[in-house]
Amino acid sequence: MIELTPTQIRGLKLAKDGDLFPQAAKKWTHLNAEVTYSKTDRFKERPQKIKFLTTTTMNELTELGLIERNNVEDDADQDPRKITMAGKMWLLQNK
Repeated sequence: MIELTPTQIRGLKLAKDGDLFPQAAKKWTHLNAEVTYSKTDRFKERPQKIKFLTTTTMNELTELGLIERNNVEDDADQDPRKITMAGKMWLLQNK
């Protein structure tokens, strides 16, 4: 059984929502991610921040086999990452 920190769990859930791409300042997030507004806020005054994952956490999840590279031929630092079946199973078992 793999034990994950809360930061790693948030990163795994973020990867479940879609592929993660490298951004500036050693962060990973979805392609074309932008600040959004709460769906229930009719005046759109409260922005919701972009969710991201640090490179350190990404490497930890990759070592555990929960996240993998999409294109093995590309440069490893710029290659988008996706969740593996093991990562999906971990999330199902540990909600």
